Amino acid sequence: MASSHTVLMRLVASAYSIAQKAGTIVRCVIAEGDLGIVQKTSATDLQTKADRLVQMSICSSLARKFPKLTIIGEEDLPPGEVDQELIEDGQWEEILKQPCPSQYSAIKEEDLVVWVDPLDGTKEYTEGLLDNVTVLIGIAYEGKAIAGIINQPYYNYQAGPDAVLGRTIWGVLGLGAFGFQLKEAPAGKHIITTTRSHSNKLVTDCVSAMNPDNVLRVGGAGNKIIQLIEGKASAYVFASPGCKKWDTCAPEVILHAVGGKLTDIHGNALQYNKEVKHMNSAGVLAALRNYEYYASRVPESVKNALTP
Repeated sequence: MASSHTVLMRLVASAYSIAQKAGTIVRCVIAEGDLGIVQKTSATDLQTKADRLVQMSICSSLARKFPKLTIIGEEDLPPGEVDQELIEDGQWEEILKQPCPSQYSAIKEEDLVVWVDPLDGTKEYTEGLLDNVTVLIGIAYEGKAIAGIINQPYYNYQAGPDAVLGRTIWGVLGLGAFGFQLKEAPAGKHIITTTRSHSNKLVTDCVSAMNPDNVLRVGGAGNKIIQLIEGKASAYVFASPGCKKWDTCAPEVILHAVGGKLTDIHGNALQYNKEVKHMNSAGVLAALRNYEYYASRVPESVKNALTP
């Protein structure tokens, strides 16, 4: 009986299945060959058919099952009938076997805000950098990100024709994060991951101040957090507005659930209540370990330029 499970764990179990469906849609759009690219605000701010279909799929599937949720998606889409084929009403039973952390056991549906990025790394998606792409579903309570699901539709895509494509990572604060192998970056190395398509002087100044041994420039906030938890990078440094709440909500949970830390460039926690502004105007700083080292090296000039 679904009613024997808490609202939060039912939501996470449903979001897992919905994210898997989203990954399938993302792959189908590429396979069909027509990405339907639309420019939103600039040449680096794009929307594709996959962004539109996935957002419709996620938001409609969640709203049908959890009608009292607040759902905030990246894409501004006109209301309308959603094709039944886009609806996913399954749930991942393995998640329902896990205990709900006691502090979240009495949460009601209407207390939760879900932040959806249907396709994080859209520009990279259009350029064929498929491992940069993620689908993000973040769940917040009282302004704090508490549960998250990241689907990586093209995980394994370079592993040969027999490889199983895609994976789904999920986590709940107080329970843990699952679906990947936690690995730390090499000790004593400062490997910085930062933006590929939204760089400027502030971003490069802040990265340089970290005294990096290596700098990775990749797309997608979800992808960058995966680099941290799989030991490919030591810190994610983005000293610029541009990243939004739907980019950081789910990845932040996965990182926090394994002992990492994500804040703005000043060290403030990000807020995810439904009234909050969507832009992370004071940038992002994140690390799995040694967060304080990176926080201490952010130049005052960068902090002064970025107001929360």
